[in-house]
Amino acid sequence: MTLLLVMAGGAVGAACRFLVDRAVTARTNGALPWGTLLVNVAGSLLLGLLAGAGSTLPGWLGQLVGTGFCGALTTYSTFSHETVRLADSGPGGRPRALLYVAVTLTLGLGAAALGWLITQPR
Repeated sequence: MTLLLVMAGGAVGAACRFLVDRAVTARTNGALPWGTLLVNVAGSLLLGLLAGAGSTLPGWLGQLVGTGFCGALTTYSTFSHETVRLADSGPGGRPRALLYVAVTLTLGLGAAALGWLITQPR
């Protein structure tokens, strides 16, 4: 059952990543890979929410949404590829690549922490 849950979540997450990236890329100037940044930050927030809720959630939800959906929605390989592509894009490429890494890590970690804090008891 775990495999089916992860596969189902992954199928939806991968489709969402593709659609979000296409929609964002069509509306931005391309200076940074905004679509990948958006899905990585959104996935980090969602995973932070799940982690913060912890044992209050049924285990199957973590498999479906955490491992499956978030695992397919977020993409470290594309983030790495786009960073290298930015660095090799000519004058100004390396500073843009460093900016992309800094923004992605800062917003991703911040979103995960925010998600975790939101679900903590007060």
